[in-house]
Amino acid sequence: MKTKFCNGGEADPSSPLGFLLGCAPGPVLPPALTQSPPSLPSSNADAEVKELGLRGQSHQQQQPPPPPLVLPPTPPSPPAEEQPDPRTRRKAYLWCREFLRGAWRGLREDQLRITPIRGGLSNMLFQCSLPDTIETIADEPRTVLLRLYGAILQMGAEAVVLESVMFAILAERALGPKLYGIFPQGRLEEFIPSRKLDTEELSMPDISAEIAEKMAKFHGMKMPFNKEPKWLFGTMEKYLNQVMRIKFTRESRVRKLNKILSYNLPQEMKNLRSLLESTPSPVVFCHNDCQEGNILLLDGREDSEKQKLMLIDFEYSSYNYRGFDIANHFCEWMYDYVHEKYPFFKANFMNYPTRKQQLHFITSYLAASQSGFENLSHEDKSKIEEDMLVEVNRTMHSPDLMPTLSRRGNSKCEG
Repeated sequence: MKTKFCNGGEADPSSPLGFLLGCAPGPVLPPALTQSPPSLPSSNADAEVKELGLRGQSHQQQQPPPPPLVLPPTPPSPPAEEQPDPRTRRKAYLWCREFLRGAWRGLREDQLRITPIRGGLSNMLFQCSLPDTIETIADEPRTVLLRLYGAILQMGAEAVVLESVMFAILAERALGPKLYGIFPQGRLEEFIPSRKLDTEELSMPDISAEIAEKMAKFHGMKMPFNKEPKWLFGTMEKYLNQVMRIKFTRESRVRKLNKILSYNLPQEMKNLRSLLESTPSPVVFCHNDCQEGNILLLDGREDSEKQKLMLIDFEYSSYNYRGFDIANHFCEWMYDYVHEKYPFFKANFMNYPTRKQQLHFITSYLAASQSGFENLSHEDKSKIEEDMLVEVNRTMHSPDLMPTLSRRGNSKCEG
């Protein structure tokens, strides 16, 4: 998925959440590619510097001048190719300074350590840190994650607001990273020392069991959002409308598109809707994007049996069919997104979980979601597991159809 960013005007980073309504959806470029870096604004920071200077003059009339202040050396900067553009760096500095307070309040812009984090599919990520020479004052963090919104901006202002509310609730319930600040272009989050999982790790028994437990807890939450499962087919219909309007000029692309359209996608989606509506799958609060890139392996807990993972990136979360969320995760076992050439992913259908692997996941899920499940008889447990296995595999075609539509829709950018 291509990363898109809101390139609104010179909005003050402390603007209220209502400014989100001014971020229009659509394919826009990073500000650095469309505008030159602005001159430093006459901000509150400038007023405070002048005020401090006046206070210093008054103070010097009463006491002898202090010895010259020796400032600590500025920490070395990352290599130039890893530096963000000046405009992004300036805004990151202001956001950290105004939202984090404490030691960040007196930080000079040249002291800010900021490093891009690669691997985000739909957002631009940066690690922002205090230099080692500056001590914290209270409970402010030394390091935070700056997230600049990408794909979610195409969904409109309502989606941005809902995702922000969702993230705040999950943070309060300790089900996601802490939230330190929110502004029209993104947010400041807790930086969690970790790494994202690799595709092949999804099938490891201990990893799979903990993902199932995390998903079960996620599904058990009560959230203040629309309880109807509208997200799935609403999203697919949007992509389908885009696909039906695509016009290619390159002959090879025309042939591929015609082959896809020959399957009568509107009828396929109608059949899929009928299948899902006849499948006894409860509507729960779903992650909807539980792939390896959205699952963190926490540093220092790699050898722990449990509590070594954290789910992140909730921009697609909504009430949806339980079977879809699990089936979508199983489909992610087949896809490797670390691929530099078009279409920027590789698929190995032999990696879809076996019956044994699916039951391992389902058993762990049920043990975490149903009180007393482990005390049931073998026959009763087997019946529940088999029913859920059918539920998941009846919905597995919806995760297959959705990326087919979305990738075709996004391929307009590829000519």
